[in-house]
Amino acid sequence: MRKMAVWIAALALGACSLSGDREADGSGVSPPTEGVTDAMIAAADGGEWLTYGRDYSEQRFSPLDLVDTGNVGQLGLAWFADLDTARGQEATPLMHDGVLYFTSAWSKVYAHDAATGKQLWAYDPKVPRETLVRACCDAVNRGVALYGDKVYVGTLDGRLVALDAKTGKVAWSKLAVPDQESYTITGAPRAAKGLILIGSGGAEYKARGYLSAYDWATGDEVWRFNVVPGNPKDGFEAEGVNAKAMEDAAGTWAGEWWTLGGGGTVWDSIVYDPKTDLVLFGTGNAEPWNPAALDRGTGDALYTGSIVAVDANTGAYRWHFQETPEDRWDFDSNAPIMLADLEIDGKLRHVALHAPKNGYFYILDAETGQFLGGKPFAMQNWTTGIDPRTGKAAISPEARYEQTGKPFISLPSSMGAHSWHPMSRSDATGLVYIPTNQVGAAYVAQKDWKETGIGYQIGLDIGASALPADKAVRAQARAATTGALVAWDPVKQAEAWRVDYPGPWNGGTLATAGGLVFQGTAGGQFIAYEAKSGGKLWSFPTQTGVIAAPMTYSIAGEQYVAILVGWGGAFDLVAGAVADKSGPMRNISRLLVFKLGATGKLPAVPPMAEQVLDPPPFTGKPAQVARGADLYGRYCMVCHGDAVVAGALVPDLRHSGALGSPETMKAIVIDGALSHNGMVSFAKALRPADAEAIRHYVIKRANEDKALEKGR
Repeated sequence: MRKMAVWIAALALGACSLSGDREADGSGVSPPTEGVTDAMIAAADGGEWLTYGRDYSEQRFSPLDLVDTGNVGQLGLAWFADLDTARGQEATPLMHDGVLYFTSAWSKVYAHDAATGKQLWAYDPKVPRETLVRACCDAVNRGVALYGDKVYVGTLDGRLVALDAKTGKVAWSKLAVPDQESYTITGAPRAAKGLILIGSGGAEYKARGYLSAYDWATGDEVWRFNVVPGNPKDGFEAEGVNAKAMEDAAGTWAGEWWTLGGGGTVWDSIVYDPKTDLVLFGTGNAEPWNPAALDRGTGDALYTGSIVAVDANTGAYRWHFQETPEDRWDFDSNAPIMLADLEIDGKLRHVALHAPKNGYFYILDAETGQFLGGKPFAMQNWTTGIDPRTGKAAISPEARYEQTGKPFISLPSSMGAHSWHPMSRSDATGLVYIPTNQVGAAYVAQKDWKETGIGYQIGLDIGASALPADKAVRAQARAATTGALVAWDPVKQAEAWRVDYPGPWNGGTLATAGGLVFQGTAGGQFIAYEAKSGGKLWSFPTQTGVIAAPMTYSIAGEQYVAILVGWGGAFDLVAGAVADKSGPMRNISRLLVFKLGATGKLPAVPPMAEQVLDPPPFTGKPAQVARGADLYGRYCMVCHGDAVVAGALVPDLRHSGALGSPETMKAIVIDGALSHNGMVSFAKALRPADAEAIRHYVIKRANEDKALEKGR
């Protein structure tokens, strides 16, 4: 515990300078002196959970030990709250002054009495359902920020909203995205130095990544760091303090990259470091994925696929470390960043720890960005290794699929060896607990790609890589798709232990001083493991898949463990025939709260209804079906699944009544008859003949799958 004590003391000392007057803050913004303050977040009282990763280190380690390895078997359900949504639940609840604050899908915010579960208030930002057309990965939200007397939430349609913490009434609301055509917000805001920090998503559409800082009291934008340089004719559209950084980055791009924004969105990981007074954040993929689609060349495409550090007061660039140069695989660096003090090569170093999508675990000096170490924590084939001195990836020649003209079967894929699902670190063991995925995918360059103004703009031929209706091929794909909880030793740069799961997309983790690691699974279990060995000590059936991370708090001498449950997110939407690898799943969205000795029970759920395929006869022509396959891959797959096999969240088109009616299909796809449900008109890109081609393709796939079910 000595290192933890040193870490907390250093944070607290750093935070002392944040609570002074306006002159003490380089940003010119006065931080709050009442409610939740910087000093409180830094000191990280064990009974509360005040920010997304518990404290500024984002280690998700709780010093609470009332629940431990000896009594965790007595953990029971204290209370639960049903949520009015059937979309994925990704948020981590926050707790302050006896109130639990959390978000659900569609950016809704709730406040509950943390001991009894009584709802105190709820806020619905009323996000238009049409927003789904630019949301790559479900209508999810990863949580709120608490600061001063306010609760902050980013909404899917791009607003940053401040709510009164006691009443849930709107204090102010600002549009936090450049436009509402390409951008979404799903990440949790962070608060420090009087600033609310937030980015956005949208790098599959037409977005330019950025991180913005807003005045916590007024909502005025204080600074913005743009991740990707803009149009050179306009001085790269750079802020004054970052003009040189944008000019340097522009040298790593080619073609007219700015016409699609360039990507690099900051959709999740943001960390404020009081020791260095820097904000560290991860950046997303380059856009489009296929470099040949816009002739953006084979440069590094800065500052995508990177960790970037900026001055917390001004947003001025300080350093970057690029984890995935030349990104063409959607290997975002948006996985949560963690700060720690570790002994590296005999010296105590203040470091940033990161396990991004690309499969490597990186250790960086948190002040300078110096590469201190990196090893694969999962299977990967996109590199032949990384330079042991610089950390630069040596890209496998076959991974440059747009150059070879051949499909590249990549591990990891865009699902990531580790995505947004939070990892945790135990101060007792020194291990980092990572929810990992093994999901492969084929990357095929699309020929003659053109921007269409709606849907994915990534330059891949998704239809060509769809899983065929072949039992043997599907069995191979399912066998190769797995997940694991990996306990990683960052000092030894090696795996300490692992727990294998049938499938990927399992929830984030929580480590506690009670010697425990908690994690929910895609298979519908909430599990406590021994932190040292990975031994399973307790589990609870959640009735639905879990993708969020748990948290813990204490009230009146009792420790509680809380977790949002509800299957969803990107993997369920796109994975097709492998989406149910952890077992048949449904979405039952709830908040579950546990404590020792509780005996609560969840309501019984009826058996899942079995759907029998009964499509119309296939009458399409080969050219028509080929056209339909291409269009389905471009516009439909992201929601309705690979090869027309849907997951648990959205309608499975193989069962749609519209298959028997060209008129109904046109009304939905072209006329937007179901826009109120999120299925907008695609008339920007498609004609009635295209809708008919998609209908015939879906009918063909449905009949093929029907034959598979009958064993033919």
